[in-house]
Amino acid sequence: MYIIPAIDILDGKVVRLREGDYNQKTEYDVSIAEMIEKYRSNGTDFIHIIDLNGAKGDFSNQKSLFEIIKKTEMRVQYGGGIRTIEQVTNLLDAGIHRVIVGTQAITNPDFLPQLSEAFAKKDDYANRIVIAIDVLDEVIKYSGWMESSPIKLMDYVDKCLSLGFFRFLCTDISKDGKLGGAAIELYQKLLEHSPMIKLIASGGVSSMDDIYELAKYPIRSVVVGKAIYENRITIEEIKEWNLKALSSI
Repeated sequence: MYIIPAIDILDGKVVRLREGDYNQKTEYDVSIAEMIEKYRSNGTDFIHIIDLNGAKGDFSNQKSLFEIIKKTEMRVQYGGGIRTIEQVTNLLDAGIHRVIVGTQAITNPDFLPQLSEAFAKKDDYANRIVIAIDVLDEVIKYSGWMESSPIKLMDYVDKCLSLGFFRFLCTDISKDGKLGGAAIELYQKLLEHSPMIKLIASGGVSSMDDIYELAKYPIRSVVVGKAIYENRITIEEIKEWNLKALSSI
């Protein structure tokens, strides 16, 4: 299991939200470029970047954010406001390692079938699509976690699998930003239902103890944010862990 450090961006600033609530944000006194460089200089080669404005349909961050991302040699897993197949294709063509799709995949029933068809002859591109499943009490949330979907969680997973998408980023919103431990039970349910998925855990990680607990399960990687900013997990610990886990991502 690989640890992917997270950078969340809101109004051009590095932040962390609590339970996905935009009104419960913690801002950090570091620029996006400085945070990326901090990770890079300490040996990190893979980062997770979310444009929280983009997730709500506000793309004011994107131009400056993309300029910064283009300058890094690290692999980037990017999400927030991806609404069209053209956007997905352009991001992958530009060198973004993985693109996260969420709201559009849930609200537009044609989006995932069309994306699957578009990448039918591009196996590498299909493997670089990450399906976001953000849940609260097993209800799927979207549009920056502000709206609820009637689609059943496991039904949605099955639909994605049937279309050739196997990589999922699962966030338990009730855990996110609270440093109270990861959503082990939720991940167990997903893996029991669909053992073949490539699961990325997200939310609640507070220490390396949580990392060791998650590693007991066939989880491919875990996104860690606040625990790093609050100095509960060091970049050095992440580097040491990831050196042993390169084959899993």
